[in-house]
Amino acid sequence: MGDPSRGVVLPVYVAADESSSMQPYTHDLNMGLAALHAALLGEPMAASKVRMAVVGFADMPVLRLPLTDLRDVEALPELQPMGMTCYGTLFDFLREQIPHDVVSLRAESLRVVRPVVFFMTDGMPTDDWQPAYRRLTDRQALPAAPHIIACGIGGADASVVADIASVPEFGFIARETVDLGSAIGRFFSSLTRSVVASATSIAAGIPELVVERPEGFRLAIDEV
Repeated sequence: MGDPSRGVVLPVYVAADESSSMQPYTHDLNMGLAALHAALLGEPMAASKVRMAVVGFADMPVLRLPLTDLRDVEALPELQPMGMTCYGTLFDFLREQIPHDVVSLRAESLRVVRPVVFFMTDGMPTDDWQPAYRRLTDRQALPAAPHIIACGIGGADASVVADIASVPEFGFIARETVDLGSAIGRFFSSLTRSVVASATSIAAGIPELVVERPEGFRLAIDEV
């Protein structure tokens, strides 16, 4: 009997707010990415089941790291906060990028489970983002439409975060007692544990999306 996990990968997109309000926390953002990379390298079986991309977004999205096997890179790119907070351009970018990446993975004879987007924002969007979001999450039009785990910190609005999460239990908002720098670190810690657990389940041949609530966060749906 064949190995059910052979050649199966999970595409993960880290979508991090790079608006100007994040400028004081650039170090926290980049330390979080570095810790994520190091943790996955320490879990080689899990790392083999993950392909990761890093997308910064402000006025426009920037693909900081194309979808990559993290075992093949020495360090993740640094985020560089600037500009306004726009969600729609990010969602349109992902709507184009994700199908392209899935096709590329399949061309490598890999099987692809549904992609996951880990979305983090610290403020309110300045654009009309809902039409682009609907295009991204419409599974009829986009068979590879991703799961979206949304985390809000700082000035993020709980109802907006809840609307972005693909299901209510995937939307989290930082508690008011958690400072922004700590919230960023906790987001990346949770992201790391979720990715490792999900990838481990794939390696075991029983694929499961594991999403852990970050410490100091509550469900965003609480305020809806």
